Amino acid sequence: MSEEKTNRFSKDEEAVIDDASAADGVTSDESGDEFEKQFKAVFEDEEAPQKPKEKFRVMDPDGFTAGIYDWIRCMVFAVAIVVCCLTFGFRLVEVDGTSMNDTLAHRDKVIVTDLFYKPHNNDIIVISHAENYQKPIIKRVIAIGGQNVKLDYENDRIFVDGIELSEPYLKDVSSTFSGNFGDKYLPLNDDGSFVVPEGKVFVMGDNRQVSLDSRSEKINLIDVHDIIGKAQAVVWPFNHFGGVYK
Repeated sequence: MSEEKTNRFSKDEEAVIDDASAADGVTSDESGDEFEKQFKAVFEDEEAPQKPKEKFRVMDPDGFTAGIYDWIRCMVFAVAIVVCCLTFGFRLVEVDGTSMNDTLAHRDKVIVTDLFYKPHNNDIIVISHAENYQKPIIKRVIAIGGQNVKLDYENDRIFVDGIELSEPYLKDVSSTFSGNFGDKYLPLNDDGSFVVPEGKVFVMGDNRQVSLDSRSEKINLIDVHDIIGKAQAVVWPFNHFGGVYK
């Protein structure tokens, strides 16, 4: 009997405690979690390292000198790259004249490559100045050393090794020659053909009416050692931008 009373009292006591917690609107678990959060907030804020106040930094002389040194080093590196490109790979050449119209126009800026270059038929090349002309000139390779060339003025055709050239790049498609500047200095055979000597190239301009080229004794056959390089693309002006081979 006393044992039942004791158990009943314990159960009633628990009910009273639970009712009291419910009356506050907080369960025992929730109250514990809330206390833990407040505890952490207080102590973590106290233990958190304080951020140092920002101060203005004054560049010391050594830092200024290092900055100047880095700037100079970058400039030297950039100049070295440009020099290497100009020496071993690329050059920028300005077209002077209209002998290569419409492929190239007067004052076009052209990228020229010369690394391990050997001339081939149809290449557009830049030729260094010689005794008879004071500026570099730009022409198209019609034939290279060892090839047989025949300029057929009567039928307006050019043959290289017996094959007639197709020249869609000519400015005036109605005529292959127009202006005959004379080829009597060339070692012509009886049929009017000639063989380009080894180490030489025969060049002509795309604007044949005005082009002064290998047909003229003033230009003559070009020595391969006088070739600066091969034209690749126009980079200026932008309305002419693009490759030169079509």
